[in-house]
Amino acid sequence: MPNLIALLKVERDKVARQLNGLNAALAAFAGAYGVRDGAKPPRRRKLSAVGLANIRAAQKARWAKQKGTSNARKNAPKRRI
Repeated sequence: MPNLIALLKVERDKVARQLNGLNAALAAFAGAYGVRDGAKPPRRRKLSAVGLANIRAAQKARWAKQKGTSNARKNAPKRRI
């Protein structure tokens, strides 16, 4: 009977080591993929009004540039073969 108890204790220790390894692996994967235990997700950054205005102005300039070059092509006569 004492031999059986010793074998069970050895088996328990072996399983405990395996569980510790699995817990460490889960923690590593959770950290790598951004999963947090009960923590709030990070908040998104907000743009200032000036920064947003700069982005809008730059996009409008791109649209105007594209529209200006495409009008020249539209007015060109069609080629006939």
